[in-house]
Amino acid sequence: MNLVKKAALASAFCLMVTGAYAQGQPDFSKVEMKVTPLGNNVYMLEGQGGNITVAVGQDAVIEVDGEFAPLHDKIKAAVDKLSGGKPIKYLINTHFHGDHTGGNAPFAKDGTTIVAHKNLAMRLEHGSTNGMSGAKTAPSEKGAIPTQTYTTEGLQLMVSGQSAMVNHPASAHTDTDSYVYFPTANVIATGDVVSTGERYVTIDYANGGSINGIISTVETYIKLGNDQTKYVPGHGALATKADLQRYHDLLVDVRDRVQAQMKAGKTEEQAVAAKPLAEVGAKLHTNQMADDNMVKMVYRSLKGVKANKA
Repeated sequence: MNLVKKAALASAFCLMVTGAYAQGQPDFSKVEMKVTPLGNNVYMLEGQGGNITVAVGQDAVIEVDGEFAPLHDKIKAAVDKLSGGKPIKYLINTHFHGDHTGGNAPFAKDGTTIVAHKNLAMRLEHGSTNGMSGAKTAPSEKGAIPTQTYTTEGLQLMVSGQSAMVNHPASAHTDTDSYVYFPTANVIATGDVVSTGERYVTIDYANGGSINGIISTVETYIKLGNDQTKYVPGHGALATKADLQRYHDLLVDVRDRVQAQMKAGKTEEQAVAAKPLAEVGAKLHTNQMADDNMVKMVYRSLKGVKANKA
């Protein structure tokens, strides 16, 4: 089933806010880890928060994202079952939002090296502000700050039998993003640049994100993969290259609809009132608030609302 059909059947695309507890604190005791094998000892884990990718080597494990701190023991138990108890050597953060980095500190206490782009370390260290709500996220504890960072060149992480190619798009979901390619399994962990199912992608324009950057990064993912590539999105179901192409085309359509309002000289409020995403929303079964918020994010992104520099 393609990405758009999945979205429609699931009453697709509500706005995903960046605050970890926006819908109220989850009952973590009820969370169960779902494991999907991706081949060559690489797995997708789904719990509460961002999707996790795990690559099991002969001596150690590479993990992408760690969800929330209270889920550390459940995640660790699931990884131990897959790996036979091998240590998690690296935990890569795909971006700084708390539903992906909340587990950093407890994994670091296990001896895991937390890896991320330098901008992510800066945002966790200094705190951040949500552009849509104005909500502030306090600086993270020292143990949650990545200790291995990189800048523009990317890096390669290796354990015996597995390697991870980590790279950074300059501006996509945020300015802290990393995506991870596991060549042995032909798997790409996209982070929240790709969110399938019941949500629009969030454009965190206040923290370096942009709609054009997201579209460009999805194009990079498409070029990097092939028809056999498995894409682990930040949220939602495992995707194919064909799914990503449909997702890309949807994003372009959304951007162009909002951009047309701007070219007509409309203010943000006027653009929202014009409901340029009504046709898209009707096909995808969205609610009006989600459509309106997406118009605002795209508008502000295209207008160049200044980011809070890391």
